[in-house]
Amino acid sequence: MGKFIDLISLIVIAVTYIFFLLALFTKGITHYILPEAAVLLVSIKLIMIGHRATVHYIVIGKELKNIQLTLNKTS
Repeated sequence: MGKFIDLISLIVIAVTYIFFLLALFTKGITHYILPEAAVLLVSIKLIMIGHRATVHYIVIGKELKNIQLTLNKTS
């Protein structure tokens, strides 16, 4: 998990989740909780997008390294 999710992302997840729980207990389950849930979901989605981008960058880097090795062998 630490390979793809950095410390800042974990802190953002934790703080957002804590704020969501605080809002849940202070406001209760009313229509005011919908914006809080939206903020939580947006934060999670952004972190998931970052994770996916990191995985793609790693795959592209490996493919470029293979292409470079192939080019070096042929020259």
